Amino acid sequence: MNAITSKRIINLISLIGMAFSIALTVYFFSIGLFDDLNALQNLVGEKLFLGPIIFILIQILQVVIPIIPGGISTAAGVLLFGPVAGFFYNYIGIVIGSILVFLLGRQYGKPFVLSLISEKTYEKYIVWFDNQGRFNKLFALAIFFPFAPDDALCLMAGLTNMSLKTFSWIILLGKPASILVYSSALVYGTNLISQFL
Repeated sequence: MNAITSKRIINLISLIGMAFSIALTVYFFSIGLFDDLNALQNLVGEKLFLGPIIFILIQILQVVIPIIPGGISTAAGVLLFGPVAGFFYNYIGIVIGSILVFLLGRQYGKPFVLSLISEKTYEKYIVWFDNQGRFNKLFALAIFFPFAPDDALCLMAGLTNMSLKTFSWIILLGKPASILVYSSALVYGTNLISQFL
């Protein structure tokens, strides 16, 4: 198989994967999954084996096609599955989604990136690209701290010379802290507020 044929096959697989992701997202949106925690619970909560797989898939989709804030779905994972299993399922889904976003950004370039993020966000972080070493450090810090626009930065990282190996290590080591903070803040913060109301 020559390089042109293999590239066409990779592009076809990527397009099929994107089409499937969009169709699944539209379906989830149509059943109210992104608006209602009860809808999410009905879909995944009572399915012992399929529930975690469906939830991980939802987490992958929310990274690739950002319809809902990641913090909300992260908290939902903890509420549905408990703190340990919820953290684990969140971590798997977010890591896979982040790597997919990086690869999509690399494969399809700036036009694709700008189709998913605003010009304002792009312009804000493009200045980091001047120096690859500096970008890698700033990117690692942004992934570690929970309030940076992680998904946009993962997408934009695909436009840099960062290797997939470096990107993967940053995501694998940096994501647990932000997932833990989001989960704790949203779950326990909501419980604390409800006690005062």
